[in-house]
Amino acid sequence: MVQLAVALSGYSTGRIWKSFPNPCPCGFLTDPRRACSCAPVQVQRYRAKISGPLLDRIDVQIDVPAVPFQHLSDERPHESSSAIRARVVKARALQRARYAADNVGCNAELTPRLIRKYCGVDADSRRLLELAMQRFGLSARAYARVLKVARTIADLGGRERIEPPDVAEAIACRSFDRRLERTA
Repeated sequence: MVQLAVALSGYSTGRIWKSFPNPCPCGFLTDPRRACSCAPVQVQRYRAKISGPLLDRIDVQIDVPAVPFQHLSDERPHESSSAIRARVVKARALQRARYAADNVGCNAELTPRLIRKYCGVDADSRRLLELAMQRFGLSARAYARVLKVARTIADLGGRERIEPPDVAEAIACRSFDRRLERTA
């Protein structure tokens, strides 16, 4: 199993950074089918190589497990790449229009002031964020990134407001933060 970490930052370089580290030295810490052979201290030392401030700058952190044969051989129709692309293009156009007056092109470029303006959440979403902050020890930077990712998820779903499922999915995209909490 490989952890995929993609930084969708709004820095002036406009680059996307991809990193594919294993979750532990043997690579099987999060694999449901294979046992991890690493001692907890090995996992902690391995993870200490990646600093917290660097992790805070990664917007989306997801585990990419091995694909089971049943999924590979499934012949039922799935959402096509062109359909997914159309949703992304529509969401990006929505973002450009929303932020035109603020001289911002997309959610990744939102400043703290613009996050407050455009990423408002209801009480249920706020509670989810509070629980995630407490449980996973998320930093202020990680909190802002969760809100920007939730805004993007809502945009991809065609929703004007960020809803609790958007926030929950954005929190789920902080898998490295969650694994750190479990092994601490």
